[in-house]
Amino acid sequence: MGAASVGGRPVGARSSTAAARLARLGFADPAKAATLLSTPLLAGFLDPMDEVFADGLAEALAESADPDQALLALVRVVESLDRADLDRAATSTAGLLAALRVPGTGRRRLLAVLGSSAALGDHLVRHPEHWVAATTATDLDVEDRRAAMCAAVRDLPYADALDALRVEYRRQLIGVAAIDLTAADPLDRMPATAAALADLAEAALEGGLLIARQEYGPGHERCRLAVIAMGKTGGRELNYVSDVDVIFVAEPASGVAEDEAMAIGHVLATGVMKACSQATSEGTLWPVDAALRPEGKQGQLVRTVASHVAYYERWAKTWEFQALLKARCVAGDMDLGTAYHAAISPMVWEAAGRENFVEDVQAMRRRVEKHIPAAEAQRQLKLGKGGLRDVEFSVQLMQLVHGRSDPSLRSPTTLEALAALGAGGYLAREDAATLDTAYRMLRSLEHRIQLFRLRRTHLMPTSPPDLRRLGRALGYPRDSAAEIVKAWQAQAREVRRIHEKLFYRPLLAAVARLSRDEHGLTTAAARDRLKALGFGDPAGAMRHLESLVTGMSRRAAIQRHLLPVMLGWFADEADPDAGLLSFRRVSDELGSTHWYLKMLRDEGRAAELLAHSLGRSRYAADLLIRSPESVAVLGDPAGLKPRSAAALIATMTAAAGRQDDPDQAMAAAREIRAAELARITFAVLAGELDQRGLGNALSDLTQALVQVALALAIARIGGTEPVPVDMAVIAMGSFGGREMGFGSDADVMFVHRPNREVSEADAQAVAVRIVQELVRLLGGAGPDPGLALDADLRPEGKNGPLVRSLEAYAAYYERWALTWEFQALLRARPVAGDERLGADFVDLVNPLRYPPNGIDPKAVLEIRRMKARVESERLPRGAEPRLHLKLGPGGMTDVEWTAQLLQLRYAGADPALRVTGTVEALEAAVAGGFLAAESAAILIDAWSLATSIRSANLLWRGRPSDQVPSAVRDGDGVGRIIGRPPGSGTALVEQWMSTGRHARPVVRAEFYDS
Repeated sequence: MGAASVGGRPVGARSSTAAARLARLGFADPAKAATLLSTPLLAGFLDPMDEVFADGLAEALAESADPDQALLALVRVVESLDRADLDRAATSTAGLLAALRVPGTGRRRLLAVLGSSAALGDHLVRHPEHWVAATTATDLDVEDRRAAMCAAVRDLPYADALDALRVEYRRQLIGVAAIDLTAADPLDRMPATAAALADLAEAALEGGLLIARQEYGPGHERCRLAVIAMGKTGGRELNYVSDVDVIFVAEPASGVAEDEAMAIGHVLATGVMKACSQATSEGTLWPVDAALRPEGKQGQLVRTVASHVAYYERWAKTWEFQALLKARCVAGDMDLGTAYHAAISPMVWEAAGRENFVEDVQAMRRRVEKHIPAAEAQRQLKLGKGGLRDVEFSVQLMQLVHGRSDPSLRSPTTLEALAALGAGGYLAREDAATLDTAYRMLRSLEHRIQLFRLRRTHLMPTSPPDLRRLGRALGYPRDSAAEIVKAWQAQAREVRRIHEKLFYRPLLAAVARLSRDEHGLTTAAARDRLKALGFGDPAGAMRHLESLVTGMSRRAAIQRHLLPVMLGWFADEADPDAGLLSFRRVSDELGSTHWYLKMLRDEGRAAELLAHSLGRSRYAADLLIRSPESVAVLGDPAGLKPRSAAALIATMTAAAGRQDDPDQAMAAAREIRAAELARITFAVLAGELDQRGLGNALSDLTQALVQVALALAIARIGGTEPVPVDMAVIAMGSFGGREMGFGSDADVMFVHRPNREVSEADAQAVAVRIVQELVRLLGGAGPDPGLALDADLRPEGKNGPLVRSLEAYAAYYERWALTWEFQALLRARPVAGDERLGADFVDLVNPLRYPPNGIDPKAVLEIRRMKARVESERLPRGAEPRLHLKLGPGGMTDVEWTAQLLQLRYAGADPALRVTGTVEALEAAVAGGFLAAESAAILIDAWSLATSIRSANLLWRGRPSDQVPSAVRDGDGVGRIIGRPPGSGTALVEQWMSTGRHARPVVRAEFYDS
């Protein structure tokens, strides 16, 4: 049998030729496309003589975002239309086929919809007559949309009305999409599309209200109800798929009691929400969200104007006024909506003057960032870095700050407000233009992504077909998937870059008067903005900025480049004023040093760490003001990793060895300590060093300095002759336990032993002189904070000799020592001087602190009594016991004494307990079976939190404190340092009290009752 043929040629050959041509046109599956184009209903578009497609249909399909999808949807719609057998010629199968033969806008629009939206294609399969909505689409005003929507649902039974509302909505949506998808410039069209979508939502809400009134029946007119759109609907910048945020306002009709009217209003408002949100056989529109109303979801659904005003005057947060920027009446009683707007609007523009404005603004930013799932952060168009929220939040904040005095900034639409901010000089015009383009691009991406399935999403797709369709839809016909990702990422980078300087560059222009084009921000406006960003002394901040950026020097030029971003980092912290002031002081010292500004300019992380550290810690600022060169550690390739004791000793010894005078040698060693202190401080503030790491780092640094200082003291006292004694320094307390915090004294004891024939008195005199010289070298003024050596834990305390021989220690401990002194020895650790002497001291005290048979009951009772005395007698006057980190319930003393009692009891039998650190002792007690793991975990948590807060107190305030800060600002500042989210405030107190409450019963059981 011969092969089938058309026009004298075999069908297979013709199909092969068609597929090749379709592949060249951009069809992903040309063979399937050729088959679909050969279906009977589309057969008229085949030219059997030339074996090509007539009337340019293939080329028209190829112009759509997804030609394969467009063709498949077209076949389905034509078949559905043919089955429907419609009477009207204009919408019949013949009418559609005729429209497909005519090149031009109508055909392009229909195929663009089919190629960009599978969801609208499905709708056209169900309602094939709606193809005309695409080919004849025109821009409608909101009244036309409202009229058509209400006409579609009027006088219908409830269920039918719900279906009709959805069908009419999607009919109009097809027209909006058709115009959008065939615009010459999608970015230019975006604002009009967003406005049309908002108008369509407005019409749907009016239709929903009509359905609710019909369902209620007679009497609904006794309540005047207005629907106030919020968010993107209120701003006329809606997405294809989005929640529609609303607030309902009601008033009684004349002669109606308010309670009755509110009850009716509640029913009607609920009906509007159900009419739009409820799923029917025709699907659903979108959720109607009334959570922005006063008191949120817990508040009344419907309120009068007076009730709204009363709430906003007394209770509203700043974010609620920010939301009200976009409030607009869209349905129901328009006169009532106008009255609502007139009553509320003045309060919106006074929000920036509220006492808690800055805190609320910071909370708003955190709420935005908190909503980003970690797995989606890199794909988020809306909430991610460089996303839509960056633009919207920035614009809205500047509107709140400057809109009080400039009504031109009060547009609810983001792009209009952005243009007004640029025109008014509130941000640089080129930045406004760049941000405008980026916002249009991001919104256009969002629109195209949502349109495909009509699903609410803000994520960039990852599959190549989705990216290809998206790229083609936005004008990237070649290598579409790669090019659209590249374009998106470029725009996101621009948004983030400008977002970071949006508030700050005009501030620099205001103080430096950089050019005619960049001084629209007046001094008063600049101060308003600084205040809104959290600066408590805007005038002072302005003076610091002026000092930093004014002039034509290289330094001023680099500062102008750095500060727009650095100001943002300062403003993110709890004390931006202190951060900016400290930066100015450091820059005044180092501004002419070539490496300083180069480091900040070229090492981005260095500038960010510096800004956040100075804004977060007065102690860090004090360190750098004492020793500005210490900032160089930020450019250190080793980063923020603390150096070991051995490395520090070697470096300090080498630096000291280059000096002839002991004081100069000590100054050189202390310069190294200053730099290392800065490194450790920056590491803690950056969250890269926990409390255990901090204790180790500070203890190693202290050990290194003590060892170098001891060598210098011995050299000075001995002169040209060796001293007649060996010396050793024994670390005690937190120093011995490697648990030092910022500002900790170094608890020590000094021991000597003659190294040749010399009288006991002479040996003692030399040893005392060495110790006195050591104390002098360490405690004097220098580039670093002085290191105080505390020898009060020595035998006989302050009344005993400053230094003793090893034999004297042995005699004292054998005859006179008290139980608390053996307890103190649990932390004894040699750290400097003669190693053999240090080891002999350890051998002497080990049997005393680790008694082979454990501590006797009488000694246990003595320790318990002493602990009780410490709690009752040493608490400072006026201190709140529950908030005291050392002596309060569950505090450091509770945990440390519990651990030490376990060591005194069991370390003689279990060598694993012979450690000097608190945490290590508790962990060893668990391993040895002397303490339950759960109890140890509770104690370790309490001790770690207490020591962290104690160190953070010093970092934040620049001075030590053993109290949990109860002031909101101090609690916020300290909380940030220990890793709590910004805005912790009083939550830090609650966290400590909860932790202490859990720890205290464990202490009672293990220390007092065991």
